[in-house]
Amino acid sequence: MDATVMIGILSLGNRDVIEWYLTTHPTFQWNNELGMRFLFLLSLLSIHGVLLTEAKTCKCLYGQSCWPSSESFTELASNLSQPLLSPTPPALPCYSSDPNLEAACADVQANTHNATWRTNIPGAMQNINFETYIFPNDTVSACYLNTTLGVACEQGSIPPVGVDARSAEDVQAAVRFAKKHNLKLVVHNTGHDYLGRSAGKGAFMIWTHWMKNIAFHDTFQPEGAPSSETYEAMTIAAGVQWIEVYIAAAAEDKFVVGGISQDSSVGAAGGWVQGGGHSAFSGKFGLGVDNALQFTVVKADGSHVVANAHKNKNLFWALRGGGGGTYGVVTSVTYRTHPVVPLTLALGFVNFTSPDAAQRGVTEFIHLHPTLSDNEWGGYSFFNNYTLFFAYFATNVSLPDTNATISPLFDLLKELGQEGTITELVPFDSFYALADYQGIPNTQDSQVGNIVELSSRLLSRDTALNKAEETAKTLLSLPFVAVNYIAGGAVLRQDKDSAGVHPGWRNALAEVYTSENWEEGASAEIIHAAQQRLKNNTVVLDSITTDSAAYLNEASLHEVDFKKAFWGSHYPRLKKIKNEVDPSGLFVVPRGVGSDDWDADLVCRSS
Repeated sequence: MDATVMIGILSLGNRDVIEWYLTTHPTFQWNNELGMRFLFLLSLLSIHGVLLTEAKTCKCLYGQSCWPSSESFTELASNLSQPLLSPTPPALPCYSSDPNLEAACADVQANTHNATWRTNIPGAMQNINFETYIFPNDTVSACYLNTTLGVACEQGSIPPVGVDARSAEDVQAAVRFAKKHNLKLVVHNTGHDYLGRSAGKGAFMIWTHWMKNIAFHDTFQPEGAPSSETYEAMTIAAGVQWIEVYIAAAAEDKFVVGGISQDSSVGAAGGWVQGGGHSAFSGKFGLGVDNALQFTVVKADGSHVVANAHKNKNLFWALRGGGGGTYGVVTSVTYRTHPVVPLTLALGFVNFTSPDAAQRGVTEFIHLHPTLSDNEWGGYSFFNNYTLFFAYFATNVSLPDTNATISPLFDLLKELGQEGTITELVPFDSFYALADYQGIPNTQDSQVGNIVELSSRLLSRDTALNKAEETAKTLLSLPFVAVNYIAGGAVLRQDKDSAGVHPGWRNALAEVYTSENWEEGASAEIIHAAQQRLKNNTVVLDSITTDSAAYLNEASLHEVDFKKAFWGSHYPRLKKIKNEVDPSGLFVVPRGVGSDDWDADLVCRSS
C-alpha cells in the first residue's frame, strides 16, 4: 500500500507532498523494486517536469496553444454588453496599400500628439515607447508612425484581444475569463502610464475607458459606516478623466482634488489615485488617497466588493497607494468634494543671464518652498542652467498676502533674468476659471505621442529649508528637472500609516523628476543607453534625498530597489494584502507589488 501511494505521489511531481509523506511515514521502507521504480519516475520527471512546472506557473499568451479557442471567446462575448476588442497599433493604417485607408492614415498623422484622440483608441498609449516590445535578443517589435524607417508594423506590447467594459458585470466576466484560462491580464483606461502598466505583449485587456458615470452626494455615507458619518462627495466610474470631473464639478459648484495634465489624459479612478494621486491643491486638501472615501472593485475571484474604512479595510488601505492594476479592477471611486474657493496664480518665467545667476535664482526658489508649504501653496515648475518656469497657486489667500510671500523671489528673478522675464500675480474666482486663461506661456512640448521615461524623488522639507544651495547645484547638473510642488501643507498633517502610499510623502514638500527620450526607430542599444543615463541621473537625485522615495506614477522602470523607492516601510503589508486578495497573481504589473515573484515579462513565476 505504501509503495503504491508513494509512486502516485511521485507521479504528481510535487516535492512538498513527497517531503510531507516521508515526514509523516517514518516507518516507510525501501526495497530494490521500489527503488528502481522511484529512479525511473525521477528520470521521467526530470524530462517532463519543466513542462509540467511551466504549465502551472506561467500565464498563457496570445499565439500559444493554451490560448482560448474561438468558441471560448464567443461564449465570453455572449456575456458582454459590447463586442470584443481587437486592439491594433495606432499607426497600422499607414502601412496599408489600400487607398481606402489613406484617410485613416491621415487621421493618425494629424492626431498622434492629441491626448483625447489617443485615449479613445484601445491600442494607443500616451507615450509610444510603451507600445513597443524589446525581445531578449534586442529585436524591437513596434509600429512606427514614420513608415520611411523600413520596418514592418508589428503588435509590440499592445494586447491583441480585449473587453470593452461598460459595467461592473462586464469587468467581472472578463476577470473570470482571464482567471479560467490563466491569461496575462492588463487593465487600460487612457494609457497615461509611465511604467507601461496599461500594455502587455500577448495579454488580454480590460478597457474601462467608456465607464463614464458621475454622481454627486450631499450626504454620502460609506457602506458600513454609522449614520453620523456623512460627506459631501462625488462618485465616478472607472473610465472618467479628470477633465470630465472638473466640468461636472464646476456645474455643481464643487471642487475635487485631482490631477492636472497638459493634455487632460489622466484618468480619475485608476492609477492616479491608486498610486497616491498628487495635485496642485494637495497642500490645501491632501493627496488623492486622502480624499478617497470608498472604492468598488472586482477582485481576482470575480467578486465585486466595496472597500472603505469600514468594509474590506485592508484592501481600502492598499488601494490608496499600492498601485494601479495590482489588487483588482476598480469600477468606481467616491471622493470628498470641497467648496469652491478663490485662488491666485503666481507665474514666473525667466531666462537667466548666466549659470551663476541660475544657481542663485534656483537656490532662492527652493528655499522659499517651506514658507509656501506653511501657506498651503502648490503648483508646477521646471528649470535648467538657462531657464526657470513656474505656475504656483495660492488657494484662498488674499492678493496682498500672496504678494508679500512671493515678491522677494520676483524681485530677485527680475535682477537675474534677461529681458522678457515674467513675474505676475493673477487672481481667479476658482480653479475652473483657469481654463479660459491664456497668459501661461507654452514653455514645453507635449509629451503625448512621444517617447519618454521618467525617474522621480520626493524632496523633504528639511532639504529645502537647510540644503537649498546644495540641492540647486545638484539639480542644475542635470539636463532637465521638473519640480512638482504638490505636497507639504495638508499632506504633512496626515498620519504616515493612514494609507498604503509611501510614508515619505508625509515629510515631503515636492516631487522632483527628470526624464530621458530617444528617437522613434532607435535600436535597442540606443534605448538601453538612454535608460542607463536615466539610472545614472536617479543616483544624482538620491544624493539630495533622505529615503530615496519616488512618486509611483512618475517613476522609473529601472529602479535598483523599487520596493523601497515606491513604498518604503509599507511594502511588507502591501505584499501581505496582495497575497490575500490575489493569491494566484492574476493582477501583476511592471514594478508592482509582488512583481518580483515573476520574470521580466511577468509571465512565469520566478519564485
